[in-house]
Parts: sequence; C-alpha cells; structure tokens
Amino acid sequence: MSDQSSYVAPPAQIPAGASRRLPPFATARTISALILREVISRYGRTPGGYIWALVQPMAIILILSFAFALLQRNPALGTSFILFKATGFLVVQMTMQTAGYAGMALQFSRPLLAYPRVSWIDAVLARVVLNVYIKLVVSTIILTGIVYFEQVRTLLHWPSILLAMGMAAMLGLALGVLNCFLFMRFPVWQQVWGILTAPVTLVSGVIILYEDMPPLAQKILWYNPLLHLTGIMRDGFYPIYSPQYVSYVYVSLWVVVPMTLGLILMRRYHRVLLQL
Repeated sequence: MSDQSSYVAPPAQIPAGASRRLPPFATARTISALILREVISRYGRTPGGYIWALVQPMAIILILSFAFALLQRNPALGTSFILFKATGFLVVQMTMQTAGYAGMALQFSRPLLAYPRVSWIDAVLARVVLNVYIKLVVSTIILTGIVYFEQVRTLLHWPSILLAMGMAAMLGLALGVLNCFLFMRFPVWQQVWGILTAPVTLVSGVIILYEDMPPLAQKILWYNPLLHLTGIMRDGFYPIYSPQYVSYVYVSLWVVVPMTLGLILMRRYHRVLLQL
C-alpha cells in the first residue's frame, strides 16, 4: 500500500504569458499615476506654474497682435487683431507642444520603464493626455476672454473648432511617437527638430492668411499641414471665411504615416533605446 501522505500534487499548468497579464484597468491606473507625476514635476515645483501655462501663450498672442496692429489698419479677418492671432497660434501650439512633450516621454520616464507594469506607450499617452487637456482649457479661457472683452460678435461653428483642435492633438501625437524613436536613436535630431520648427509660427498662417500670401509661397507652404489646421480653426470663428485650400485627406496622411512608422519602430526597438 502506497504512502498517501508522501504524495505531492503536480504543479498546475499555467497558460503561457499568464504571468505577464496585467489586472483589469492596470494601464489606466498606470497612466493616471504618470500624469500625477508629470503634474508635480512640470507645475508643482514652479511658483505659479499653472498660471504660467495661461500667461505664456496669452503674452505671445498680445505681442503679435500689438506688433501687427502698428503695421496694419485692420486684421485680415474680423475686427480683432488678438482673436485673429489667437485662432492661429493656439492650434499650432497644440500640435507642436504635444509633439515635443511626447517625443521626450522616454527620457523623462526612463527610470520608471524598468517596472514591468509601465510601458513606453503609457509614458507617451500620459504626457499627451495632460498636455492636450491643459491646452484645451487654456485655449477655452483665452478665446472666451477675447470674445467677451473685445465684444466680438460672431457665429461659432463648433464642428470646425473641435475638428481643428482634435486633428492638431492627433498630429502632435503622431509626430511625438516618431520623435520618441528619433530623439533617442539619433540625439542630434532633437537639435535639428528645434531648428526646423523654430519658424513654424511664420509659415503656418498664424500671421498671414494663406490667401494673402504670394503665389510662390502658397505653392510651397500648402504642404505644411499646420497651415490647413489654422484654416479649419478660423473657419469655425469667421462665418465669412471659407478656406478652399484645406485638404482633410492630406492632414490625415500626416497623422497616419508618422503614427504608423513611429509605432512600428518603437515596438521593435524600445528596449534597445532604453539601453543607450
């Protein structure tokens, strides 16, 4: 008769990959924690950090408006120089700051990416979600304040406004994901990116309407996707303005192509990048 007390049950069969499976909502909790860390790091250590997020773009808009008010009798659209510059500048800033913050996500969160529950996409999404939320709040406050204090009478077309800001955020995310790889793999690209994007305000329709540009400039700058976004944004604020040059398909390609390429490169090389 065998000794039953010495019997040891065989180990249970654990499906492959089960140990790596995260509990429900783990990604959402991770992103939330990264957002809180980002808030503390970006705004919690600077006096008036939250106020500065509002003051900085407003100061740039006021400076641009004052400078061109001295050169022009009336803005290209409407009666308010400030509103004209704001409708262009804020949508451009949404794209460029989102792309910049997303591109630096791996460098900012490198120590946390050693934990198995924190992935590179969590780090990117946390920075993008926070930046987009702040830019939407800031843009709403600034534009509402301008319309109220300047006593601007207009009929807003909300689908165009929301589409412009949404596409700006998606374009920033797409460029940011691609920059995540390029910034880490080729550090010099970060300096090149800064040089290439320095004149973006001048070439994106913030100061001069596309229709008022010389024909040669129109042919060249049409390929700037931000120029299309500023046109869509102003279409939402000026009922008399209908930008015929805007191509939604072209802007969508600028979102899909960098996003796809960035996701493929990051999926394949993110572990290698963290070891550089």
